[in-house]
Amino acid sequence: MQPRYPRLLQDSLTISAAAHAEKTAVVTAEERVSYSELHGRALRFASLLQGAGVRRGDRVAIFLENSVDTVVGIYGALYAGAAFMVLNPQTKEDKLHYLLADSGAAAVLSEGRLARLIAGLMADPATVLPNLLALVLIGGADGVGAGATGGEPGTGGAAQDADGRATVNERFTIRGLGAWTDTTVTAPGTIPLDLAALVYTSGSTGNPKGVMLSHQNMVFAQGSLVEYLRLDASDRILNLLPLAFDYGLYQALMAVHLGATLVLERTFAFPAAIVKRVVEEGVTVFPGVPTVFATLLSLHRNAPIAMPSVRRYTNTAAHLPDEYVPGLLEMSPGALVYKMYGLTECKRVCYLEPELVLAKPLSVGRAIPGTETYLLGEDGQPVGPGVTGTLYVRGPHVMLGYWNLPAETEHMLKPGKYPGERVLCTHDWFRTDEGGFLYFMGRSDDIIKSRGEKVSPVEVENALATIPGVREAAVIGVPDELLGQAVRAYVVLDPGASYTEQAFKREAMARLESFMVPRDVRFVDDLPKTATGKVRKKSLVEQA
Repeated sequence: MQPRYPRLLQDSLTISAAAHAEKTAVVTAEERVSYSELHGRALRFASLLQGAGVRRGDRVAIFLENSVDTVVGIYGALYAGAAFMVLNPQTKEDKLHYLLADSGAAAVLSEGRLARLIAGLMADPATVLPNLLALVLIGGADGVGAGATGGEPGTGGAAQDADGRATVNERFTIRGLGAWTDTTVTAPGTIPLDLAALVYTSGSTGNPKGVMLSHQNMVFAQGSLVEYLRLDASDRILNLLPLAFDYGLYQALMAVHLGATLVLERTFAFPAAIVKRVVEEGVTVFPGVPTVFATLLSLHRNAPIAMPSVRRYTNTAAHLPDEYVPGLLEMSPGALVYKMYGLTECKRVCYLEPELVLAKPLSVGRAIPGTETYLLGEDGQPVGPGVTGTLYVRGPHVMLGYWNLPAETEHMLKPGKYPGERVLCTHDWFRTDEGGFLYFMGRSDDIIKSRGEKVSPVEVENALATIPGVREAAVIGVPDELLGQAVRAYVVLDPGASYTEQAFKREAMARLESFMVPRDVRFVDDLPKTATGKVRKKSLVEQA
């Protein structure tokens, strides 16, 4: 039966494919696909997943660069009844194994070098993933390498090593999506309360935490976002942010929900090329973070940029400096500029109406439509205007919890105003003014938010500790106008060890995603310690 409105996340694609069959759904540098084709490819992937044994509630990982196939993977997993998880293509092998093992992923969609990492994990008894049923390749099932080959597409043959011996997981197969033509999908019985996605975000314990989002969470969130951003089916939404992060992910979800067009880029490494694409494709919505806009404005000062089609600029992750707004309006006269604040645990908390962006330059606005925010003091009582309190969030977008982490879930989800409800405690400090507008005051934990991504200092410290010659390392965030916070490492080396800052950063780059690599490295003789021997990070922050 054709859904009349979306109850499940994939219903948006079903509806848009019926209403806008030949309209362009996704544009990349390599291809452009219609809603009809996107829908068909998602059903093919769903059919393959079900044939491989993936069932309702299983997790499907998508380990790809930003591409049409990443979007196909998201909706194909949902059609199969599974929950999707998009993994950052920069993820290194150890962390990749952790994410797949922690989630119990039943299948992975990948290709090329990234697929060889997965196959390598499956070929090594030390990194076996017992829940993994299939590695699905975008093209054929040949050429994976890394000591693993697989059965023919659609077969149940076990993966084998280079000598033809079965790997430790005898159910694991390598399948080619390119050869799969069946679009038959058995209705899995999914309801809105079921898990739709796991979005992994850095945690203060060092290991990433899987944020559990239901269909209800995500359908509500995408609807609230398009409402306050005033978007419709005529929009052409740019996304140059990784789909592994929720800010990038929701650009795709909003586009499909509206029947709009997603202009998908892999990177912002070549900003002049992005400007050219914006003009050529008539982009109307330009999401970014302050570093992106700073780069654009720098180019604009040297040689004026004109992007007249852009009607919306959206910013989150870090404060957008007031002086950026006039420059954005020079490039795109009449555009609306949105300042926003959010957490992965509920997607978005609040936004500032663009008409107020100059009148209330320090505010992040008020709660998004259909939700409520309030502040409580240390005594658990509401605080009034001008008084700092902890921000709480009520709404259908609040996560189910953290995957397999009940204690961390209890830390974030607290009893609400009414019996039986759970609300999100952000553990961030805010104030309000007399009009109820929110002002961010600081974070109560030491998670670093840099370039729009959360960085766990413990995760970075653990990686730096594996660099030869490193005795100790401590990582903090330091204020930065463009990044929000920059990652700084204080490093104590063993006697006789020596690095230049650049050489040390190269070692770090080999172990971490690029956004986690410290921008600053300070070599010190000792780290400040407490009486119990713990690093006194407060002293480092004060020194910074």
